[in-house]
Amino acid sequence: MSSKHFQANPLSCGVGAAGRLILPVALAGLAIVLISGCAAPKHLNSGKVLPTTLPFSEAVQVGPTLYLSGQIGNIPGSLKLPPGGIQPEAKQVMENIRTSLEAHGYTFADVVKCTAMLADMNEWNTFNDVYKTYFSAGKFPARSAFGSSGLAFNARVEVECIAAR
Repeated sequence: MSSKHFQANPLSCGVGAAGRLILPVALAGLAIVLISGCAAPKHLNSGKVLPTTLPFSEAVQVGPTLYLSGQIGNIPGSLKLPPGGIQPEAKQVMENIRTSLEAHGYTFADVVKCTAMLADMNEWNTFNDVYKTYFSAGKFPARSAFGSSGLAFNARVEVECIAAR
């Protein structure tokens, strides 16, 4: 964007390279461009993993970025967890994430950040053994993991993700 554009309309939204929305902002005489600054949030619920009656969105998309709510290992269409503990739950969590990503046009290759919450940090290695099979080697998203004193429906693990294109 040219300096002429900033002078004429310093807060107008426009479309930049790759069709991304941009918002020019003047800060102490400097021009800063915020990606997705103009995009309105889209609250998404595919109904493919969780009932759409729950008090949160499955995902929220803002521009090219998709924010997934935390997923537990519930069997799709129900709030029941698979029997067997952390390993089958971790696999179902990741399958639920895949389902949500694909329902909204994304894949695991688009995931840039995950947060994992574990009911027992002693199960961290078992969770990782499952988790890492869903990403290409050397292309893991940034991640935080922490222990929790309780997760919804007594789940062993919950994972939330951010995906971007």
